[in-house]
Amino acid sequence: MEHITLLIGIVIVTALVFDFTNGFHDTANAMATTISTGALRPKTAVAMSAVLNLVGAFLSVEVAKTISGGIIDESAGIRPEVIFAGLVGAIVWNLLTWLAGLPSSSSHALFGGLIGATLVSVGTGGVHGSAVVMKVLIPAVAAPVVAGLAAMAATRLTYRLTRHRDEADTAKGYRAGQIASAALVSLAHGTNDAQKTMGVITLALITGGVVAPHADPPLWVIASAGMAIALGTYLGGWRIIRTMGKGITDIQPPQGFAAQTGAAATILASSHLGFALSTTQVCSGSVMGSGLGRKGGVVRWSTAGRMVLAWGLTLPAAGAVAAGAALLATQGTWGVTAVAVLGLGVCGAIWAASRRKPIDHTNVNEGPAEEPVGVVTAALQTVSPPPAGTLAAPVTEPAEPAAGPDGAAAPSTPAPRNKAATAATR
Repeated sequence: MEHITLLIGIVIVTALVFDFTNGFHDTANAMATTISTGALRPKTAVAMSAVLNLVGAFLSVEVAKTISGGIIDESAGIRPEVIFAGLVGAIVWNLLTWLAGLPSSSSHALFGGLIGATLVSVGTGGVHGSAVVMKVLIPAVAAPVVAGLAAMAATRLTYRLTRHRDEADTAKGYRAGQIASAALVSLAHGTNDAQKTMGVITLALITGGVVAPHADPPLWVIASAGMAIALGTYLGGWRIIRTMGKGITDIQPPQGFAAQTGAAATILASSHLGFALSTTQVCSGSVMGSGLGRKGGVVRWSTAGRMVLAWGLTLPAAGAVAAGAALLATQGTWGVTAVAVLGLGVCGAIWAASRRKPIDHTNVNEGPAEEPVGVVTAALQTVSPPPAGTLAAPVTEPAEPAAGPDGAAAPSTPAPRNKAATAATR
């Protein structure tokens, strides 16, 4: 076995940087609903999530094996500089979507980067197409749909079971349930996402002849990947937390509990099967499902549409950036240096842009402006009317009474109520 060269060391450091961005990019997956409902203080929530991400990194290596030997063929002539280019593409896309506050998939950014760099450097023979379809693309489509349907059903069941209970009596129990389910999502996130970086580092070690092909990640790789993602999680991706907690739908404690429980079950099952699932897509799908499951709930479809568009662009966009980086990196030492300098410049520019309108734990719960009711929302409200006791139509408020000569309010006649509102109150 060879010693770790300077280039492999650069790849390892870059992989850990990606893992760090993965952590703060995906903090919202576990903690957005818990923070938005007030179940936990923002800083407490991200600290708990960071610790459980670290613990989860040690629970399994199945996803890491998928990355190191399932998607990319390490025997096809993949060199460390190719992996470096793939990581640069993934990091740039992660930071761009973080700046926009869009919960895109860090997993698919990594896959797209590795695939794009590999296609440019060694051709289609370096990518296992069937593995990409079976373990990446199909789960990418199915997982958010399954998680969304499960969360919608769980939310409706939860409200039905507690429909005769006072909301104040159940709120405390739901908040406790949210904390437990958020902890489970954090643990599941560690078992899935931290392993992706483990797989990339192991792939780099294999291509450099440091470890044998198809080897499990060494213990130091597992520990370093777990610590990197935990540190990123603790810093908190507040922009994406705001989008998931306030931008998609207004979440109540029962919805948060249902969404997080369904997401955790989906992620843990996929980790056990070795599916490198996008935890972002699963958790976002669960949040949308919980919005549809509550009567009178409104999903902000403009935000959801931008989010789904980002999901579709992630693989090709990260792949395109990585392909360009690979063209430079494979030219030799100067090419690797150029990619590193350009990557640092782009990341620095994104960070500077984010400082213009900073979002942190002090303003993360300041939700966006209400979205106008559109065709989809109106149709859903028709089949899922507001809960009993809620007015079916707004009541026209009386005009402010004019002041009399002595400064007292003059008597006024209240404005008439519309027929729909009157009927709803009878």
